[in-house]
Amino acid sequence: MSLKLFYITTEITPFANTYSLADFSAKVPLALQSMGHDVRTMLPKYGFVSQRKYILREVIRLREIPFTFDGTDQMASAKSAFIPKTRVQVYFLEHDHWFKPLTNLLYKAKNGRVLGDNAERYNFYANASIATLPHLFWKPDILICNDWQTSVIPAVYRQLYADQDFYKDIKTVVLIHSLDEYSQFEVESYRKAGLDLEKLLGKKKKINAFEVAAEFADAVVILDDEKKKLSQKIMKLDAFKKAKKKVTLIKGADSENPDHQQLAASLNDALQKLYS
Repeated sequence: MSLKLFYITTEITPFANTYSLADFSAKVPLALQSMGHDVRTMLPKYGFVSQRKYILREVIRLREIPFTFDGTDQMASAKSAFIPKTRVQVYFLEHDHWFKPLTNLLYKAKNGRVLGDNAERYNFYANASIATLPHLFWKPDILICNDWQTSVIPAVYRQLYADQDFYKDIKTVVLIHSLDEYSQFEVESYRKAGLDLEKLLGKKKKINAFEVAAEFADAVVILDDEKKKLSQKIMKLDAFKKAKKKVTLIKGADSENPDHQQLAASLNDALQKLYS
């Protein structure tokens, strides 16, 4: 079954690259496209990404897209390009405050300190990414949300957008690439995103972002490894104990030269199951 896939990520080679997510996000969408899917990707427009080098184009309908974040009216814009040497489209989401100042380290400062506003930044990105869809004149079947940075998207979709006519019946899939300190989010960042997660969060001040994903996503795909035992660690999180039926494990992502074509084929199988 051919699907419309909106692949939302924070890294794509060669635009931004700090870990294996970047190569995965360049090669897997291309492989999915080769299988006949209509694939479009979304990436923040970081200040270090050259508009001239990568031929980022203005799109009139993607200027000043309105949405709400932290109880206030917000605007974001997007430009269009392609992953080099492919026909996989990339929309670069622009916002001067949240994305432009970042260095190519993305999630931490040059002294190695993890940025304290990561959770708020990427929860903002989640809201803005979904808000762009009507302006693309294109409705996806599935939102593919990559790693902790976009793990809140299923909750944002379910609570803030799913009842609107345009957005009805879109499915959400979260891909888990890693588990580390970055995935610990302040509860306040979810409130700023407009979410009501009291039943899930209780009195917690922090929560692992993947637990929110497990609660709201239609499916969760763990890109498992042999060395770090990622799936074993993820499945110990409280929310996953009752979300086991949503979870698919895909092995082979941790090798030095992963077979992205095979990873894409396994991901395609998981996506097709949502419609079986």
